Amino acid sequence: MAQIRSGERVCTTEDIMARAARAASGFEAMGIGHGDTVALYLRNDFPFLEGSFAAGLVGAYPVPVNWHYTEDEARYLFENSGAKLIVIHADLLPPVANALPKGTPVLVVETPPEIRAAYGISEDRARVPKGMRAWYSWLEDFPPKQAGTQDGPGTIIYTSGTTGRPKGVRRKPPTPEEAAASSAIMSRGFGFTEWLDRPEQIVSAIVGPMYHSAPNAYGLSSTRLGANVILQPRFDAEELLQLIEKHRVTHIHMVPIMFNRLLKLPDAVKTKYDLSSLKFIIHAAAPVSPPIKRAMIEWWGPVINEYYGSTEVGIVVFCDAEQWLAHPGTVGKPLPESDVRVVDASGNTLAPREIGEVLARTRTIADFTYHKDDQKRRDSEKAGLIAPGDVGYFDEDGFLYLCDRAKDMVISGGVNIYPAEIEAELHKMPGVADCAVFGIPDEEFGEGLCAVIQKQPGVELRADNVKAYLRSHVAGFKVPKKIEFMAELPREDSGKIFKRKLREPYWEGLERRI
Repeated sequence: MAQIRSGERVCTTEDIMARAARAASGFEAMGIGHGDTVALYLRNDFPFLEGSFAAGLVGAYPVPVNWHYTEDEARYLFENSGAKLIVIHADLLPPVANALPKGTPVLVVETPPEIRAAYGISEDRARVPKGMRAWYSWLEDFPPKQAGTQDGPGTIIYTSGTTGRPKGVRRKPPTPEEAAASSAIMSRGFGFTEWLDRPEQIVSAIVGPMYHSAPNAYGLSSTRLGANVILQPRFDAEELLQLIEKHRVTHIHMVPIMFNRLLKLPDAVKTKYDLSSLKFIIHAAAPVSPPIKRAMIEWWGPVINEYYGSTEVGIVVFCDAEQWLAHPGTVGKPLPESDVRVVDASGNTLAPREIGEVLARTRTIADFTYHKDDQKRRDSEKAGLIAPGDVGYFDEDGFLYLCDRAKDMVISGGVNIYPAEIEAELHKMPGVADCAVFGIPDEEFGEGLCAVIQKQPGVELRADNVKAYLRSHVAGFKVPKKIEFMAELPREDSGKIFKRKLREPYWEGLERRI
């Protein structure tokens, strides 16, 4: 029987589903049903899975919330989503208590020991406050729901705000054919397909926060399939190696910053653990430096795969390690169910190697809209496809390469500059732990370049060193005029850099793209 683990706590898939069935009865008692929403303000924990499945059983949408939000951001999401219930970890409650909509029921989950340890949370902060209902005691009031929606409408994921508030991506309730097609695409993308008849042999590690689209789909798919699941409370590179060896992990969904952190471990640590159980590693969500990916393939073997997609369009492009080594830097080839094009400003399809906007769509899955904003959904469509917001090109063999996010592209003196290219070179520079390059106001050229660099511990770097290094690797106009250093770059818990927080102060009070 498949097991779900978090720290020293262990339960079975049947336990998760049984509690989800009880929660579904409780949801119905609250009047929650088809088309309603349940907000999950939770870290990776058993109740996250239980609440998500329970919502599906009554035809409602679970809405994972980024628990890094400020009070104002949380208030917006609770109100915009129209949440009929909020389920929240105890330690996350105080910072957003004033953002909770009046009259909306709240269920509190005691913060478990492994999450307390990972985030330095005291026992007092982890307890359910007096006068509030605790998730597990509340479940005891309800019998398991005996029947319900087998395929729920899906999860509403709020995408990161770029020039405004986040948008909730909501799919229409799928037909049986659409649900089967979506499941098949995810199984293939996540590496589950050849284990569908023996899911108990899969051991999936969930290492990213499940409020993000990909870890959410990965965690729910793994559990629903009947795989063994390891919930890592917070990503830690050496701890992941320990988990792989101890539990014989076979499958992991990762983001590139995790590769960086793994490769920075001392050689003695990297060779200490048995990683031979790994069968299928999939990564996405951010660009990866070719030297970093090549190093990971050399270390972990040809088990590292990549896909490209978005919350709106799903997985549309894929490549395995062999394909990537033959086409370094690619994110892969379009899948059979996908339409992917690179177009110019007029929507014309571009020839190989010509850079333009990437448009995509998966033909076989349920269509989406933006929650309470159908106009934004219509605005996102171009030439019959959806614009995920990336700039790239195809090569002559049909492999897609990404240059940058469209919003991150800098137009300086009429020339398009892609910060990701400069960041890739900076990652190769000795002493650079991480970096972010972005556009800032420039009186002469409209926009100029700024690089913010996180140095490796004990390393001395100066702005003139960085500029000299870049001049030998990129064209002169791509060398940032401004170089800054930070001890730590601002990040989401997934490891992604909050580039908007770095860029926004420069554009304060000006017309800007943040």
